[in-house]
Amino acid sequence: MNEYRIKGLSCAGCAQRIEDEMKQLEHGEDTTISYNSGKLKVNPDISMPEVNRILKSDGAYISEQLNKQINTHDHQHEGHDHDHEHSHEHDHEHGDGNKMLKLLITSGVIYIAAILLDGVLANWSVIILYLAATVISGYTTFFRGLKNLTKLKFNIDTLMTIALIGAIAIGEWKEATLVAILFGLNELLEGYGMEKARRSMEVLLQVAPKEAIKLANGQENIVPISSLQVGDLVKIKPGEKIPSDGVVLEGKSSVNEAAITGESLPLEKETGEPVFGGSINNEGLLIVRIEKAYNDSSLAKILHLVQEAQETKTPTELFINKFAKYYTPLIMIVAALVTLVPPLLFQGSWTTWLYQGLSVLIVGCPCALILSSPIAIVSGITRNAKNGILVKGGVFLEQLGKIDTLAFDKTGTLTKGEPHVAQLENYDQERFLQVAGAIEKSSSHPLAKAIMKELADRNITAPDPDEIETITGRGIRAIVKGEPYWLGNEKSIEHITIPEPIQKQINLFKNDGLTLVVVADEHQVLGIFGIADEVRPESKSVIASLHKLGIKDTVMLTGDHQKTAEKIASAVGVTRFFGGLLPEDKVNHIKDLSSKGIVAMIGDGINDAPALASAQLGIAMGKGTDSAIETADIVLMQDHLGKLPAAVSVAKRVNRVIRFNIIVALGLKIIALLLTIPGWLTLWIAILSDMGATIFVTLVSLTILIEGNKEKI
Repeated sequence: MNEYRIKGLSCAGCAQRIEDEMKQLEHGEDTTISYNSGKLKVNPDISMPEVNRILKSDGAYISEQLNKQINTHDHQHEGHDHDHEHSHEHDHEHGDGNKMLKLLITSGVIYIAAILLDGVLANWSVIILYLAATVISGYTTFFRGLKNLTKLKFNIDTLMTIALIGAIAIGEWKEATLVAILFGLNELLEGYGMEKARRSMEVLLQVAPKEAIKLANGQENIVPISSLQVGDLVKIKPGEKIPSDGVVLEGKSSVNEAAITGESLPLEKETGEPVFGGSINNEGLLIVRIEKAYNDSSLAKILHLVQEAQETKTPTELFINKFAKYYTPLIMIVAALVTLVPPLLFQGSWTTWLYQGLSVLIVGCPCALILSSPIAIVSGITRNAKNGILVKGGVFLEQLGKIDTLAFDKTGTLTKGEPHVAQLENYDQERFLQVAGAIEKSSSHPLAKAIMKELADRNITAPDPDEIETITGRGIRAIVKGEPYWLGNEKSIEHITIPEPIQKQINLFKNDGLTLVVVADEHQVLGIFGIADEVRPESKSVIASLHKLGIKDTVMLTGDHQKTAEKIASAVGVTRFFGGLLPEDKVNHIKDLSSKGIVAMIGDGINDAPALASAQLGIAMGKGTDSAIETADIVLMQDHLGKLPAAVSVAKRVNRVIRFNIIVALGLKIIALLLTIPGWLTLWIAILSDMGATIFVTLVSLTILIEGNKEKI
């Protein structure tokens, strides 16, 4: 499929009409147009002159082709051409908007002149002025509407065209002109509103660097990032963006990863540490080895997901679009009844009730209703993406705002997933820590790392062991300085009798949910490590914030034993917890919770994939891991839960705004329609109610983009 950027789409309904027309073309059955993102996807074999003709009929045009093949050996010329094209597109877009604005201003001036000259000039002269103003501001709508009428297609343009013809037919020149001007202004402002939301998204997508300094054979070459391969070395100067995911080979610097994680504070990076494409190198010089080609990088996947998210339609949007499809013909029937029933049955004036019927047509325009959702959805996705929260589509954003139950994995989600020594008992001051260090120093086991970190914090240097032997299911036997020692669980010290005080301490550690590592010689216990998974510092406040946001049930699901689960659950404040669970047990719990409410599951996206898939909404965390991005519906790019309440808050706000917009759009129309009963509805009231509702819902939707110091609950 070829993909194009479209400019000049006047409304969501018009975009749908264009899509329907293109689908009638040869090879056009797979054509899609997204009003939200302004994109057109067509079969490469479709007739592009015909596509352009259909677009032109609505005043739209192709501004650029998005899926161009990049010629790597001609990148410098291409980069120049791309900038020129972007500049031309920018000028074209502004030119279109400015042209429409100038036409409306000209039309407005002529309209005012006609009003002032009414009674001064001959009547036919004033009519010509009104007609000129109407043609200048409304000719595109008029021609589109006539075309629709010949095909018996009824949409916004059709309604406006019938209203204009009817108003002119009964001699209401002044009001016919006002309808044309205000409808043109309405379309202009509607387009500006959607474009504002799109531009906010486009600014977000501009974080990707275009070029990189590649090091090869002692030479530096500027190459496009698309040409970078795994293993290439790149040089990143202070202030430059890192081109793709990699590892620091040389240098030390602070790096701003806000583009990936939404975190504003920079992180210190040095040799051996990973970096993400799109991050900004602050002050030092870095040499980075590329670990992923750009197309496979975290940044590329993020940008692709964000772009795709704009193009999905929520259940609310789909309902509104379906509703509008039947709503427009219904309004025409109502207008016909308003026009015909009073004169035929109640001796009403044909002119008066034709005028009222025309007003009903204008009130019935579904512009505001159709716009109730898309701008709010795009704004919400953009707002969350700026915070490092990837929502894969509007449907998931809408769902996030409706959840009442949130299930958490424990390890790596509520806890850091890194064991640390929580407590220790030392029964032999000289040997305990040194022997433990000697045995564990060469091990890569997480428990060994926790013990070695504790020794490092205490500045203890351990000797090298003489021999090491692993005993499966128990621990390690080692010879240190010629003496035998054992390190491991309780089973590893079955060769000695444990004194009652030490056994009591072991039981206390176990009751606290700690993992035991015991060190002993041939005759006695030298000491005990009580190791635990450290609770993330933000977990408790995050759970409290989620409860305030209306999440009634927070549930922790873990494979750890019940005592450990109880301790962590108490520390973080979840409402319920379940321990000792296998992956299939987690799935069963999620299904049970889903039968009672709307459930989101949050985990690391690897071990929790089945549970994430079983929940109505899967949320993965972790700094852009491939599995997290691929598995979940929503991805927290940070390595913590801190941004989760903000994401829920934005989602709830989007849902509130959509509901509010629908109420306003329909409410204003109902009020205006009720004015037909006493015969008070006029064309200018009708167009102002429709225009006012459209502008109002657009502005309300755009407020979602405004960053506040704190999200309102």
